[in-house]
Amino acid sequence: MLLEEGFEVVSVDASDKMLKYALKSRWNRRKESAFDNWIIEEANWLTLYDDIEDLVGNGFDAVICLGNSFAHLLDNYGDQREQKKALRNFEKCVKPGGLLLIDHRNYDDIIDSGNTASKCIYYNTPLIAFYMHFQSQHTTDIKTSVLFIGREPALVTLDYLIDTSSRDEKTDIINVEDTISEFRLSYYPHRLKIFNRMLRDAFGENSEYKIYVDVQWLSFDPNNDQIWDILWMTYADIHRITLRDIEVLTMTKTGYPMDNPG
Repeated sequence: MLLEEGFEVVSVDASDKMLKYALKSRWNRRKESAFDNWIIEEANWLTLYDDIEDLVGNGFDAVICLGNSFAHLLDNYGDQREQKKALRNFEKCVKPGGLLLIDHRNYDDIIDSGNTASKCIYYNTPLIAFYMHFQSQHTTDIKTSVLFIGREPALVTLDYLIDTSSRDEKTDIINVEDTISEFRLSYYPHRLKIFNRMLRDAFGENSEYKIYVDVQWLSFDPNNDQIWDILWMTYADIHRITLRDIEVLTMTKTGYPMDNPG
């Protein structure tokens, strides 16, 4: 989408499968100049700046981390050191006046309720098809498990139940169990207040923090399943930029908040 809107894009991933998917997409549309110039590199969040330092230059207008992907980085040491390191690497890649955008689930609600909403537009996407390697993607249910270590939530496991039947098959009498596929994903459950603090530690206290809910600039609803954090990190005497069509968590190194972001 960003390429189609005229942005110059650098994409990085540590997963061979995701890189293959991106490279295939670039190849299929290579005759379009935007896609032909699309830079795709292998990189790890924990070494991100070192991995792509030659591409960073003075920094990117926006560093974007979507798809609840940041929560895949687990807390292996009990002090969130790796997650904090990743955020510091993100900060190094953002230019003065740029944005960091991160989206994630409403883990406060998942932790407190033990449930995850399954009927949501965010799941009816080709990304689910990619993970599951089939074209029909319809989430029928999500079984939620929350692991606590002591009194602290340490892991959220989501078992996705996907209806793999085609529309024609749904009209026939078939065994429902034969059309249901299951896969499991595990995440670190970030409490919003703690995540906010980690962001401020990485970018400094001179910041304005905003949250998108359901891709809109709304007041935070603790019962909403999907939240989009918006964090403006402001620094004096740095020129401001305008960025459009951006969702999710943002940190801007600007002297002033932007007009009508999003």
